[in-house]
Amino acid sequence: MIDDLYSARILSLAAHLPRSGRLAAPSGSAEKVSKLCGSRAVVDVVVEDGRVVDYAQEVKACALGQAVASIVGEHAIGASVEELENARDQLRDMLKSDGPEPSGRFADLKLLAPVKGYPARHASTLVAIEAAAEAARLAVSRTSTADAA
Repeated sequence: MIDDLYSARILSLAAHLPRSGRLAAPSGSAEKVSKLCGSRAVVDVVVEDGRVVDYAQEVKACALGQAVASIVGEHAIGASVEELENARDQLRDMLKSDGPEPSGRFADLKLLAPVKGYPARHASTLVAIEAAAEAARLAVSRTSTADAA
């Protein structure tokens, strides 16, 4: 059963982390940490017109968290804030509430379906997508505040 968690595809994704590092001038940044295991994701984004135009991430997580970061990093450019938030919610619902598999731009997150049987792994699996969604939302709210001023 543990082999389902760490499939060859998950391990391959974990080994390839696109958009690694930090941005020099992000419009939004967020950090998420799993208290149980210490997995950590810091995400920087630049959002223009409601869409991510630049993205970077520093992720120190288990293979599951790294795999999610790989999927998010691969598909973040061009994503709307709502797409990131929907992906976060869909992944969380799939893991914690036996919800449907993620769809849309981040449909590859469905590869993490075997994690639902391991509640202790949920937080580390979610850190990257939670940080990405929060960073994008912060960027939009900062832009909205700046526009209003």
